Amino acid sequence: MSASRSEATSALGPDEPERDGPGSDLLAALLDGMDAALCAFDADGVITHWNREAERILGWSPEEAVGRRGFAGWAARAADADEVRGRLMAAMTAPGRQVHEFALLRKDGGRVLVRTQSAGVRGADGRPAGVYCAFSEVHAQIDLERSIALSEALFEDAAWGVVLVDVDLRPAVVNRHAARMLGSGGRTTPLGRPLGELIVQGVEEVEGALHHVLADGAPGALVELWLTVRGEEGERRRCWRSGFLRLASPLAEEPVPLGVGWLFQDVTEARLAEQEADRLRFRFSQLHRAARAAAECEDPMEAATTRLDFALAGFADHALLDVLSEDGERLVRAAATPSGAPGPVARITGGGIPLRYPHGHPALQAMDRVGSVRTSTGGGPGRTESWAVERRWPRDAVHALSTVLRSRGRTLGVVTFLRSANRPRFERPDVEYAESVATHVATALDLARARGG
Repeated sequence: MSASRSEATSALGPDEPERDGPGSDLLAALLDGMDAALCAFDADGVITHWNREAERILGWSPEEAVGRRGFAGWAARAADADEVRGRLMAAMTAPGRQVHEFALLRKDGGRVLVRTQSAGVRGADGRPAGVYCAFSEVHAQIDLERSIALSEALFEDAAWGVVLVDVDLRPAVVNRHAARMLGSGGRTTPLGRPLGELIVQGVEEVEGALHHVLADGAPGALVELWLTVRGEEGERRRCWRSGFLRLASPLAEEPVPLGVGWLFQDVTEARLAEQEADRLRFRFSQLHRAARAAAECEDPMEAATTRLDFALAGFADHALLDVLSEDGERLVRAAATPSGAPGPVARITGGGIPLRYPHGHPALQAMDRVGSVRTSTGGGPGRTESWAVERRWPRDAVHALSTVLRSRGRTLGVVTFLRSANRPRFERPDVEYAESVATHVATALDLARARGG
C-alpha cells in the first residue's frame, strides 16, 4: 500500500472499511503538498497522518510513522517522550492552538529542535477525537520570523524610504519615511496612484529604472536620481540615492514578478555641498589662470577683457563692460561678447558707444547702490525677447547680474553678466564670484585710464 493510501486508511479507524476514491486521494495530495510538516493523532495518541514534509525533516517515512503511539522509542528520547506526548495531547481539550518547542530524533540519530502548533480535533458528536500538529525546524521558523520582523521594521522605523511598486508601476506599500519624502499625508495616500502624480520631474528616469529591474533584474550599484516632488510646501528638487530589488513569488516553479522594491535615501544636501565645492574649486582655478594671463598683457584694457573671458567659462553666456565717460555723466560700452554667436569679449573700437539705459536699469541701479543687482524675466518666450531688448541686452538674455566697478574709492563703470534660458538664475554665490572678477577688472581699467587709454 502506498504512503498516501496508508495515511488515508489510518484516518478511518479500525471499525470502518477502507474506502478508495477521489476523496482519499485529494486528502493525500493536500497533505503532501503542504510546506509545513504535519502529523495527526487519534484520541489514544496513535499517529494517523504523516506528510512528506514531516518525512523530510525527521527522515521517517509515512509507513514507518503511521500507527505508532506517540514518539516514544523512535522520534523522541525515552526521557522526553512522555513530556512530548503529554503536552501534545493536552491540546485535544485546550482552547485554541498550543505552541511548544521539542527536541525530536531524526531517523539517522541526530536531534532537531522543532516548533509545533497543535490543536484539538472534534468528532461528529462534538467530543474530542484527536490532535493535529504542524511543526517546522526552529531555525527555519526563526528565519521566517526574522524576515517578517525585517519587513515590519523597514515599513515602520527605517531611515530609508521604502516603496513596493507593483508590475503596473504603482505604489503598493509605502513606509512612513517614504511617505514624508513623497510629500504624502500618510502611508496610504500614495497607494495605487501613478508615479507621475507624486513626482513632478524625473518620473521617466524612475519608471525606466523600474522597467529595467522587472525585465533584467536589479542593477549592480546604487543609482542617484534628481527628482522634483510635490509637497505641502510646494515643489522640491531632491537627489535620492536609490537601490532596486526585483520581487518574485517563492511559491511558483518559475519566478513570477510581483513588482519592485525601491529603497532610497535623500542625499540632496551632500550632493549640493559637493557641487558647491567643485564650483568653488573651478572658479578659484579660473581666477588664478586669469591672473597669470592678464599679467602677460601689456595693454591694461586687454587685461580687463582677458579677465572677463576667463570668468565666462561655466558662469554666463555674455559679458558687457560699460565704463563711465570722462565727464562722469553717462555710460559707454567699452567691450562685449558677440550678441549673435558665442565668442570672446572684444573691445569696442571708435571711442565706445554711449548707452541710453532707461531709468531703473539694473546697471544704473548697481552704480547707485555701489553693489550688485540681480534680475530675471518672468514672461514667456515673446516677453523674454522684448525684456532683453528694452534693456539693451542680447535677445536671448533671461537672467542678469550687474556689478559696479570700483577702484581707489571711485566708480569706474559696471560689468553685466547675462545668462540664457538654458542656465539657472544668478544666486548669492554667483554675486560673490562676479564681485571678485569685477575687482580685478576695475584695477585694470583704472590703470588704463592712468595711462590715458
